[in-house]
Amino acid sequence: MLRPTPAPSVEERSKIRRVLGDRLTALARAHQVPGAQLAVHGGGMTLAVETGVLDADTGEPCTADAAVPIGSITKAYTATVVLLLVADGDVELDDRLGDHVPELRRAGPPCTVRQVLSHTAGLPSGPDSDQVASLTAARYLLDHCTDRTLVMPPGTDFSYSNAGYVAAGRLIEAVTGMSWQEAVRSVLLDPLGTVPSFLGTAGGPHRPTARGHSANQATGRTRPVRQNLAPAEAAAGALRASALDLVALGRAHLGGGATELLPRELAEEMRRPVPGADPGVLADGWGPGWALFRHGDTLWFGHDGNAQGTSCFLRADPATGAVVGFTANAGTGTGLWHELTDVLGEITGVRVPPTPAPRHRATPMAATSQCTGIYLNGDIEYQVTIGDGGGLALSVDGDLPAPLLCHDDLTCDLVDPSSGRRLPGGRFVRDPRTGAVDRIQLSGRMARRSALV
Repeated sequence: MLRPTPAPSVEERSKIRRVLGDRLTALARAHQVPGAQLAVHGGGMTLAVETGVLDADTGEPCTADAAVPIGSITKAYTATVVLLLVADGDVELDDRLGDHVPELRRAGPPCTVRQVLSHTAGLPSGPDSDQVASLTAARYLLDHCTDRTLVMPPGTDFSYSNAGYVAAGRLIEAVTGMSWQEAVRSVLLDPLGTVPSFLGTAGGPHRPTARGHSANQATGRTRPVRQNLAPAEAAAGALRASALDLVALGRAHLGGGATELLPRELAEEMRRPVPGADPGVLADGWGPGWALFRHGDTLWFGHDGNAQGTSCFLRADPATGAVVGFTANAGTGTGLWHELTDVLGEITGVRVPPTPAPRHRATPMAATSQCTGIYLNGDIEYQVTIGDGGGLALSVDGDLPAPLLCHDDLTCDLVDPSSGRRLPGGRFVRDPRTGAVDRIQLSGRMARRSALV
């Protein structure tokens, strides 16, 4: 077991690693994940296991040093660089964003750096990557981050935003005079000992890289997929990393590992809950850069990341110093992770907090017109209607509507039409002045009501 004391013997460590590797391999097969990595730090030691292949077409084996597209966990790296600028006195968390980002000085949203990093700035999620593939980050911000596109007043609630992290990346560029990639590499990755690997770039140090995969569990077919992140969105999701790299980042925030990156007070600030940040089904709270997960009396910190065909997770416990990093090169890796965390404590002694539970405290509410309408988050349109069966239904960008089960506290669950399974959805939000429902939050993303239906 991974206990603070006494440390496992060499034989015990070998046994734990073998059992952990066998379990990871079995779960990867069950979830049609071609390749996966798991790294666990606890009790003064780090164990790493991996299984499968990096590419289902080539069969290249998955190794501990292989880099996997980590999607939104990139945001934790971007936020860390911003806090390093705070440590140097170049930026203050409560500075207006437009004070540092030239494109936002005139028509930008009236939000702060802290609000951007904690997704409380009111910014929209951001357009589809294919729509902005040819835009620079500066043009992206001019088009998609204005005070007219806000989904809520800054500082009043939570809405997960890629656009906000495009802005954070531009802040880094404006302050350092380097590109986001150059700054992340020199300020953060090199001190961590992480070999840089970015989507969409050639050159630099070589390391094996994974492709994402789409797994069809009905047919059993798994195939590689293309990454389509736009260059302008790099600060929100362009990093590749291994499970060991993720553990190195988590340990650095706890003051362990090869380097102590941040002054303790700033590391603690990154994982301090921001008032008004209610991420709903994503986590139990949010700080300036980290998602927060309640586990007993402790708030763990971490982040999830999903690129095209990858699923990655990082969790760290400030109380014990335990850190867990996981990567999988298939979208079905999310199911693997949830099942793996159930048994991880039994094998290693490190018990990861479960996914926030669905909010089923209230009783179901009869369908009502107070929730129907068209809700907008940037270019994304959510339409809530009363369906043929008399219950609420949700359609996103014109897709076929799916049943939406609403409770009398205005939380709601999506219902899989084929299986009837309830999936955590989100919540409707009332205008505090009028009491009328004026927003909906789905998967952490807030949309503003624009019309009745």
